Amino acid sequence: MEHSHDPKDIAARLALGPQVNYLRDWIYGGIDGAVTTFAIVAGVVGADLNAGIVLILGVANLLADGFSMAASNYSGTKAEIDDYRRIEQIEIRHIRNDPEGEREELRQIYRAKGFEGEELEAMVKLLSAHEKVWTDTMLNEEYGLSHVQRSPMLAAWATFVAFIICGAVPLIPFVIGMEASALAAAYATGVVFFIIGAMKSNWSTQKWYFSGLETFIIGMAAAGMAYGVGVLLRGLANGVGG
Repeated sequence: MEHSHDPKDIAARLALGPQVNYLRDWIYGGIDGAVTTFAIVAGVVGADLNAGIVLILGVANLLADGFSMAASNYSGTKAEIDDYRRIEQIEIRHIRNDPEGEREELRQIYRAKGFEGEELEAMVKLLSAHEKVWTDTMLNEEYGLSHVQRSPMLAAWATFVAFIICGAVPLIPFVIGMEASALAAAYATGVVFFIIGAMKSNWSTQKWYFSGLETFIIGMAAAGMAYGVGVLLRGLANGVGG
């Protein structure tokens, strides 16, 4: 069993409220950090620049892009919350101004779920007895919105931390002075993608190795595309320079 069903344990767990998961933000930041840093590494190495330049551009990318992604995620998450509150106010207004119309919406929603007759009417009466429950029900059933809201700050922080940690990995070979650093960076980046996927399996029904392989393929495809674009642009630049 994933958790205890002892009444005291249930009460303690419910008192904490629903737990918000920031896994999506972590994966988003981690993969993007590794991809963008690897793209910079590949481009700089292809241009035959020294390791110092790789590190300077890589660190600049980590800080600037990491902050940019975190800020974007903060704004996007906040926009979702603002939209939720806007729709919530609309539903509260409808419930207060036209309660019978909103009860009919409840009736049709739960009739579609298989409730009929007295059971359906009892369900409608029960859900519409308390405005907060009624509002949350309409938001969920009519708009697909959950009353559990994610924190914009925590979402941004998860993205930024993941971007910095995972994005720093392709730079490690240059820090320790390994030979064939571009290839070593590619291997290191691939390992990061696999680890991200394996960790993600803790929140899914996939086996850790399948989840790791899936994320590895997706991440390396994105990294390969970034590398390919760099090679193409480098070829065009050389053609123009020639």
